[in-house]
Amino acid sequence: MIPEFKTPLVLLLVPVLLAALWYMLRRQEGTSFKFSSLVLMRQMGSTWRVRWSFMPWVLRALVLVLLLVALAGPRKLLAQSKLTSEGIDIVLALDVSGSMSAEDYVIDNHRISRLDIIRNTVENFIKQRRDDRLGLIVFGSQAYTVCPLTTDHDWLLQNLRQVRVGLIEDATAIGSGIATSLLRLKNSKAKSRIIVLLTDGVNNSGKIQPLDAAKMAQAMGIKVYTIGAGTTGIVPFPVTDEFGNKHYEQAQFDLDEDTLKKIADMAGGEYFRAADTESLRNIYAQIDKLEKTKIQENGYKQYEPLFWYFVDAALILLALEIILTNSVFLKIP
Repeated sequence: MIPEFKTPLVLLLVPVLLAALWYMLRRQEGTSFKFSSLVLMRQMGSTWRVRWSFMPWVLRALVLVLLLVALAGPRKLLAQSKLTSEGIDIVLALDVSGSMSAEDYVIDNHRISRLDIIRNTVENFIKQRRDDRLGLIVFGSQAYTVCPLTTDHDWLLQNLRQVRVGLIEDATAIGSGIATSLLRLKNSKAKSRIIVLLTDGVNNSGKIQPLDAAKMAQAMGIKVYTIGAGTTGIVPFPVTDEFGNKHYEQAQFDLDEDTLKKIADMAGGEYFRAADTESLRNIYAQIDKLEKTKIQENGYKQYEPLFWYFVDAALILLALEIILTNSVFLKIP
């Protein structure tokens, strides 16, 4: 196998070095004594030492070239793993506006906020989608990428667990959430590209209208599944007073189901009502039926360093050059 170099740009110094050595050698050429005529000198001929007097320079040049090659980091690829799987590219767009703190879900007689129940369900979904590339977008008044498309689901889960209400200024920019998700999927080569949008409110922020973003998704061939979270009507909303005590106030947050349905219809997806965890499982079952595509990623690469061979050769030639310069090709000033 042909070796490769870790820093191949170092090899560009080789011709520069050889040119400099050639210039220095040319400057040192010439006789030490001046004669009126060289006829007698030519008749005498030259010994092999004179004819090979350039050898120390050649050895010196080879030493420096070998050291530069060693500095470039020659190495041989021993093993390379390739991860090939079949999946689809999915971006999860998660609403983190203030209304997601409403605790209208109850599990084992304990109130749980909308964000917590969705985050837990999404976490289970991620664990089940081992062969898919997944990304995470959060949106409030604006939309941000928490994690780009990746098959490193452990890293994705770490980022998901850090998502909190209040990370972004309170508002609901559904259109911006879809548009940012589209940007993450724009360069994807997967046959199936999906956006799963989770929200509990009405679009009231951002420069992009939700239906305009849905038209963009339709033009790009990207499906958008929408999920409306939370119950309707008056819901308990946690409030912390100045003493750090938590109590509940009754609040009402509107959910624009009509727009979410239109988004899903325009973008070839489906709308789901997430009043409970079972509603979320329905969309995952639907995604399982979609066409899958192969994804190939390079895994680890194991190299064997080869620079020691060049360093050893340089040291041997350097020793030979020193010996010849101080013996056979010794010059008397």
